[in-house]
Amino acid sequence: MTDTRDLAPSGLDTSPRLPDPDRAYRALIDAHRGLTDEESAALNTRLVLILANQVGDETVLEEAIALAKGEAG
Repeated sequence: MTDTRDLAPSGLDTSPRLPDPDRAYRALIDAHRGLTDEESAALNTRLVLILANQVGDETVLEEAIALAKGEAG
């Protein structure tokens, strides 16, 4: 069987993987509710580092950064 996920050359999977993306979005928004801008930025930094560690692959992480910056083709 062929894997039909959207894989970039590095192996970054850009296909939808969250079963309920709206729920995930709400969780992110709710996590920031009531925080100052500084607290929100700190939360984002911690979350990015935790998720980067979860990815565990520097090449995939670099591809994700480029995609987020709008630099990926």
